[in-house]
Amino acid sequence: MISRRQFLRGDISGRQAPLRPPWARPEDRFLSACTRCGECVKICPENILALVRGYPEVRFAQGACTFCGKCREVCSPQALVAHQGERPWSLLAQVSTHCLAYRDVVCRSCGDACGEAAIRFSPRIGGAARPEILSERCTGCGACVSACPAGAVTMAAAGGKA
Repeated sequence: MISRRQFLRGDISGRQAPLRPPWARPEDRFLSACTRCGECVKICPENILALVRGYPEVRFAQGACTFCGKCREVCSPQALVAHQGERPWSLLAQVSTHCLAYRDVVCRSCGDACGEAAIRFSPRIGGAARPEILSERCTGCGACVSACPAGAVTMAAAGGKA
């Protein structure tokens, strides 16, 4: 099911859902609970949250999420809620064909930025090694996004749910 906002934006597939802060409720419940106070944006030590149309969104181009939980702590309407043993979100890194390695340029910026060693480079005969995301290791922190000089790394929901 898509939200009214997605419908009005022309996103009838539901694929363009904004990246919400970690521990965000499902989009429809998040929008209902969020009061647009902006406290999560103000307290984020990494400065990766921004208000877009009044609601907080993650901007990985600014840096990575450390999952400190401060945004969740200040969220009094509980639009951001953690459950025991639950991951902050189901985001995973994705590398597009805009990656320099697809043009046979050696670049390992995303892998160097990944503290979880979730990006492996598979050697290729006659070409640059290409990055491969190890989904079981990727936390979705986004450190690889801002490190990519080609803008080829993005964060997307694993299994269709953020």
